[in-house]
Amino acid sequence: MSDQGLAVNDCHAEVTARRALLRFLYSHLELHLSKRPDEQQRSIFIQHRSSFRLRENILFHMFISTSPCGDARINSPYQLTNDFSVHSGRHLVKKFHSHLRTKIESGEGTLPVRCRAPVQTWDGVLQGEQLITMSCTDKIARWNVLGLQGALLSHFVEPVYLTSLTVGSLRHTGHLSRTLNQRLERLGPLPSCYRRNQPLLSSLSSSDWWQQAKAPCYSVNWSAGDEQLEVVNASTGKRRDCGAPSRLCKHALFTRWTRLYRKLVACAPGSRDVPLTYCEAKQAAGTYQTAKEQWVRALQENGLGTWVRKPPEQEQFLLAA
Repeated sequence: MSDQGLAVNDCHAEVTARRALLRFLYSHLELHLSKRPDEQQRSIFIQHRSSFRLRENILFHMFISTSPCGDARINSPYQLTNDFSVHSGRHLVKKFHSHLRTKIESGEGTLPVRCRAPVQTWDGVLQGEQLITMSCTDKIARWNVLGLQGALLSHFVEPVYLTSLTVGSLRHTGHLSRTLNQRLERLGPLPSCYRRNQPLLSSLSSSDWWQQAKAPCYSVNWSAGDEQLEVVNASTGKRRDCGAPSRLCKHALFTRWTRLYRKLVACAPGSRDVPLTYCEAKQAAGTYQTAKEQWVRALQENGLGTWVRKPPEQEQFLLAA
């Protein structure tokens, strides 16, 4: 962890791909705001009232080589797994169907969310408590409600949703649909622009050929426009070659957000032109936060567990002037 947003907490492939997409979205917002007409035309965004939305022909598709960790993998009848509840008996698997799950720090597999406070403490983690990170299944399900863009970009753009999700070794799309879509049935009406997105689910091949192995202790990221790949040490959340912060870390993305904020919002009459912390900037996305609260409450009311947040100290940083 880093109290300046300089470390990436979760280096799983799905999360890395989504954070790389955020950089791509920032790049295209910057193109739209360019003074050069040719660059504006290259942007995937168009202006719609006071915000931006994707052009009609822009769609996003995600490919995952195996079922995402968490409920989508633990309860799949066609896949082997390292998730611990399998080894405790199939009755436990059934008991925790659709339940929120957390990743095992520095290990493989996931565990059901236990009854705990919804926020971890900074001093507790520093004293050796496990850093809780929600499973990729749960994160994808959340993106299907709140969008891929996250809280910061919600200041500028309408929600961005996946059109399709393809899993390379999946043979049971009905099971994946349950984990991603059926938990949303009792969500209730959402704020304007938000919806219960249901991406097209498909697979490319049989799971028979896939042999699960321990994941490497690094992740690789790239997005269109980058000159080279970046390799991140999954243990430290920083670049493997030199130990510097990753271009995917909170600090790097917040820096890009701040530049856009100053161009689009801070210059408007009556707008706030004082430094915001990372946390304050996220909380100021009011409609997004309303949708998020509704999603978390629906999970709790349906007995699926409490979404556990990271220690708030890691989001209370300011950018240097």
